[in-house]
Amino acid sequence: MTREELIEQIKIKKSFLCVGLDSDIKKIPTHLLRKEDPIFEFNKAIIASTKAYAVAYKPNIAFYESRGSEGMESLRKTLEVIPKECFTIADAKRGDIGNTANMYAKAFFDKSSSGFDFDSITVAPYMGADSVKPFLEFEKKWAIVLGLTSNPGSIDFQQKELTNSKRLFEEVASTVKTWGTDSNLMFVVGATRGVDIAAVRKQVPNHFFLVPGVGSQGGSLSEVVEFGMNKDCGLLVNSSRGIIYASADVDFAERAGQEAQKLQLQMHDHLKTNKII
Repeated sequence: MTREELIEQIKIKKSFLCVGLDSDIKKIPTHLLRKEDPIFEFNKAIIASTKAYAVAYKPNIAFYESRGSEGMESLRKTLEVIPKECFTIADAKRGDIGNTANMYAKAFFDKSSSGFDFDSITVAPYMGADSVKPFLEFEKKWAIVLGLTSNPGSIDFQQKELTNSKRLFEEVASTVKTWGTDSNLMFVVGATRGVDIAAVRKQVPNHFFLVPGVGSQGGSLSEVVEFGMNKDCGLLVNSSRGIIYASADVDFAERAGQEAQKLQLQMHDHLKTNKII
C-alpha cells in the first residue's frame, strides 16, 4: 500500500483506527474452542465486525509464533480475510544484521517465499541502518521503526539525554528518517505522554506514527491528535484489548464492532476539526 492509498482510506472511512489482533487462545470466547482453528475463527469474526471502521490491522506475531506451525497457519488465513483496502502490519519488532534482516523481510513481504504479504513490519533500530534498510528495499512496503514506546521500561534507554541535548528517542527519529522516506518509513510512538509525541513530531513532521497505548494503557486520543496529527493525519492509532476483548461471550464480535465504532466516531470529529475531511 502506498502513502497516497493509505491517506485515501483514512478519508473514505473517516478513521485512522488500527485494530490489534493480539489473539490469545486463553482469552478468546470458550465456545470457539470447539472449532478446528479457534484463533482464525475469532479473528475472522473480529475483522468482519470492525472492517467498516478500521483502516489497518496489526497481528502481534508472538501470539501466533508461540503456537508453532498451527499458529502461523492461523496467521496466514487471517491475512487472507483482511480486506485488501486495509493496511496490514506484522508486529514482529525484528532487528538484526543486514543478511538476517533481509530474510526477515522476505518472511513477511514475499508471498512466493513464505506465504505472507504484509504491507509493513515493526522493526527495532538498535543495530543501526543495516538492520532497517533491507525492509525498505521492497516496493510499496513499510518499515515501522520503534521510536518511543509506551511500556514502563522505555525510560531505561529512550529518555536518556545525549551530549547534543537530544534524548535518545529524538536522535533515533532524526537519524532513521534519513534511511528512507515518509512513503516507506513510519515510527512507533506511544500514546502515554503527549509532550513526547510532540518531540518526535518535531523531528519527523511528515511521517506516519503507529500509536499504541490509547485506552487500556491510559493514553488519550485527544492528546495524541493534539501533539501528533499533521496535515495528512499522519496517525494510525492502535487499539487491541479494548476492542477484541470487549466481550468474552457469544456477542464478542458485535461488542468489538461497537467499540471500534466509538473510536471511529471520535476520529471522525478530529479529522473534521483538523480539516482533513
